[in-house]
Amino acid sequence: MTVLRDKNTPSNIFRELVSELVTLEAYEATRNLTLVDRKIETPIAPMVGKHLASPRPMVVPVLRAGLGMLDGMTKLLPTAEVGFLGMRRDESTLDIITYANRLPEDLTGRQCFLLDPMLATGGTLVAATNYLAERGAKDITAINIIAAPEGLAKLEATIDPKIDFKVVVCAVDEKLNDQAYIVPGLGDAGDRLYGLID
Repeated sequence: MTVLRDKNTPSNIFRELVSELVTLEAYEATRNLTLVDRKIETPIAPMVGKHLASPRPMVVPVLRAGLGMLDGMTKLLPTAEVGFLGMRRDESTLDIITYANRLPEDLTGRQCFLLDPMLATGGTLVAATNYLAERGAKDITAINIIAAPEGLAKLEATIDPKIDFKVVVCAVDEKLNDQAYIVPGLGDAGDRLYGLID
């Protein structure tokens, strides 16, 4: 985490660290995956093992920063389906704008994993969770690297209690500053992953 936060860490190292951290988080996030029995035969004898239930889990990176977390997540869940949700925060109003989606219309019965490195105000994560819930998702886990207490409080106060919603995060930092950046945080994760785009 220290190297990840360091402003002098180059983008290529930052990307590698994000991937490693997300793979570690994925172990916790997938602890309660829905599994079914599967009969197989070993070279010695038949047995009943476990297999991912259908429909397969859906991994949804929130573009653009969440895309940097995808490889780390799919290392642990290589057969998961991947959808994309483009959301960004308007820096002047802090409103959430949805600009793209590539998701099934029906997410009923799917375990969904939302990937977004920074949980600051909580607005994007609330909007993304509602977006998935409108399509029938009832089991949603958010995977974040750093969170602010304000964002966590917003999730607790806002997310519909009918949704089985969980958050997996590496670190909870001190607070948000007046520009809604996490302090001490790590800056803009998208810019750190891919370089600044004006």
